[in-house]
Amino acid sequence: MSALATNGAQTRPAPGVVETLGSRAEEPSRTGAGWILFATIMFIVAATLNVIWGIAAVSNSHFFVGNAHYIVSSLNTWGWIAIAFGAAEGLAAMSIWLGGAFGRWFGIIIAGLGCVLAMFTIPAYPFWSLTLVALSVLVVYGLAAYGGVPELTQ
Repeated sequence: MSALATNGAQTRPAPGVVETLGSRAEEPSRTGAGWILFATIMFIVAATLNVIWGIAAVSNSHFFVGNAHYIVSSLNTWGWIAIAFGAAEGLAAMSIWLGGAFGRWFGIIIAGLGCVLAMFTIPAYPFWSLTLVALSVLVVYGLAAYGGVPELTQ
């Protein structure tokens, strides 16, 4: 591709080419930066909500239905699981923002696990669970398509 576009007698740089003091350099593509930012923000929000939910569950708050029966373990155990998963989501957000392959794959694994965990709550909260599944799928897409470009996080 030519770095110049011609229009009769005028010559100007092509789109995406920056001209500084007579030299021309290709501008780096920022395609996908929004997806990376979206994934990071979703992880930060999810981590915050999971930690708050976990603390409420561990502290026997009246936020939850009393005398509820759980298939696996108790509300206290699920609270600690939520706190641990919130911490993992926070780590995923930080590692995505730092860039590189580890952050990309760690984020994809955590978002995939979050999608599976959201499906477990479909009988109790169908619309909220499906919303979480959709957001997890969007995060996985953003990281899979654009997460391997560390320049997007700088």
